[in-house]
Formats: sequence, C-alpha cells, structure tokens
Amino acid sequence: MAKRQLASDLHLEDDLTILKNSKKEKTEMGSSSSSSQCFCEICTEKKPTEEMFNNNNSCVYSFCSDCIIKHITIKVQHNNFINNNEVPCPGIDCVAHVLELEACSSFLPKEVIEKWNEALCESSILGSNKFYCPFKDCSATLIDDGDEGEVIRQSECPICHRLFCARCYVPWHSGVDCEEFQRMNEDERGREDLMVKELAEEKKWKRCPRCKYYVEKTEGCLHIT
Repeated sequence: MAKRQLASDLHLEDDLTILKNSKKEKTEMGSSSSSSQCFCEICTEKKPTEEMFNNNNSCVYSFCSDCIIKHITIKVQHNNFINNNEVPCPGIDCVAHVLELEACSSFLPKEVIEKWNEALCESSILGSNKFYCPFKDCSATLIDDGDEGEVIRQSECPICHRLFCARCYVPWHSGVDCEEFQRMNEDERGREDLMVKELAEEKKWKRCPRCKYYVEKTEGCLHIT
C-alpha cells in the first residue's frame, strides 16, 4: 500500500513538473510574440515587426508598410512635396525628418515611383529654363534650350505635336507677330479671333476705332470716324 502511494505521488509530481514547464514555454512564447510587434502611429494597431516601415534615420515614429504606402501615394499624386521633392514624415509634429524615394522604392507601386521620379527630374531643371506646353490637355514640361540671344518663336511640342509660340508661351498665333499679340487684350487672343484678324489682313479690312468691328471699304474715302 505504501509503495502504491509513493508511486502515485511520484506520478503526480511528474505531472506538475510537465505542467509548469508547459506554462513557462507558453509565457515565453507570448512574451516573444508581444516583443516582435510594433505600434503604428497612423492606424494605431500593433503589427508584426516585419510589416513595419524603417525610415533608416533617427525618426522616433513607427508606421506599418500599408499606412506609409497610402501616405506617400496621396502626397505624390497631389504633388504635396517639401524641400527637394521629398515626402514629409506623417508623424505628428515631426518636421525634422522626411521620406526619400531611395528608402521607399522597394515597396511602393510602380506608378507612384514613376510619378515621384518625374517630380525629382522636373525639380532639377532650372526654373528660368522650364515652361509648360500651353495646351491644357497636354501641359508637358518643356525646356528652353535655345542659345543665348537666339529667338525661337514657332515651336512644336514633342508630346502632343502641336505648334506654339516659344516667346509668348501660347498656341501658335498665325499671322500675328509677337509684339502685336502682346498688345492685344486677353479676350482677343482666342483661336477664332486670330483667324479673323488674319483674314482681315488678307482682305484689307479696317477696324473701327469706336466699336472695334472690322469693316470693308466698298466706296468713299479711307477715313473712319
């Protein structure tokens, strides 16, 4: 009877030891799992460390990759850059740190990278040499690479292949030189207005100094009052 009781006690002690070890392992696993997670400052959720964005600088804020992708995409699409086309850190009151393309290109969508690269290339062009295609449905960035002193007027946009005046930065004003075009009122510079003006010169029409309408002389003197 004593031997049977001793054996029972030994089995119970073994079971307790196994139970303690099992609890210890679970506690260590839980602690390890908790320590491998980080808090995202944007979505305010805990995410695994491997899903967090590392900005490779001394910024103290942490963000998950999903949130940082959304943040960068919105900033790039709306050209909301700072400094040399860098994206501001989304951290509250974090003004000392920025997000750079080099640190983000590994996880950003291709179209976002391309648009960010375009902004970087555009910013590298001197402002005095940069202008845009005057056609609103194009607006391509163009560079004035003419030699100093050389005046180029009629030019073709390499993107939409339409003619424009490189001196006035407007669609090509056929039949009207730049000096005369600059003297014209804004409401007289439309395509139809320029066509009428060109036709008037061809037909030798004159403009009434009062009403500004073109008139054609059929008889009488050349004087208009």
